Amino acid sequence: MADFLLIHGSCHGAWCWRDVIPALEALGHTARAIDLPGHGDDPTPLAEVTLEGSRDAILAASTPNTIVLGHSWGGYPISAAGEAAPEAMRALVYLCAYVPISGLSMVDMRKRAKRQPLMPAVRRSEDRISFTFDPDMAPELFYHDCPEAAVAYAMPRLTPQAIAPQTTPLTVTDRLAGVAKYYIRCTEDHAIPPEYQSEMVRDWPGDHVFSLPTSHSPFFSDPAGLAALLDRIAKTDVGASRRGKAD
Repeated sequence: MADFLLIHGSCHGAWCWRDVIPALEALGHTARAIDLPGHGDDPTPLAEVTLEGSRDAILAASTPNTIVLGHSWGGYPISAAGEAAPEAMRALVYLCAYVPISGLSMVDMRKRAKRQPLMPAVRRSEDRISFTFDPDMAPELFYHDCPEAAVAYAMPRLTPQAIAPQTTPLTVTDRLAGVAKYYIRCTEDHAIPPEYQSEMVRDWPGDHVFSLPTSHSPFFSDPAGLAALLDRIAKTDVGASRRGKAD
């Protein structure tokens, strides 16, 4: 069985994985979630949050046997972790997440999409250090197919997102290329256009790209389905690893 480390996206925290962790455990896996710097219970001031700090938090929680999943913006810090220490993880999973192009920041990657559904909801702080999402728009962007109870749970827990780590370019090399990577595209996503998710992984092997018919938040709308897909990825990755050792 696999060990999963679950990394949240913008304005979220470890709390968003509350339904996925027991679903993975029911399938025999171990699963953990952490708060990135400046989120949840982490006390880092927003002005001090960096991409490097987020990377290091992931590496501190990962082991060579860990499958690290990043949701949305979380694709960037997990990529930074894979670039810095590819030996510190078993594989990376991008859940409707940004996949970096070397030299570009997450904001640069977002701007490459032909549609920008998130931007009307972004509210920058007066000091320009962070942003939040308009609470009247967030449910439709992130949770349109989620149970009402899950939306009520999530909304008061959303926190400001530091801007600096998302405007920091990331250089990736063959070090990251050597890490096994999988992508889960959410076909009903109202935050990151599904067609852009496909574009970011158009050159990936077909058996490393999967789809879920959900919103941007399958951890609430279909935690069992997400866990089943992660179980499938874990079994696929084990098979690939064994074949690689045999070769």
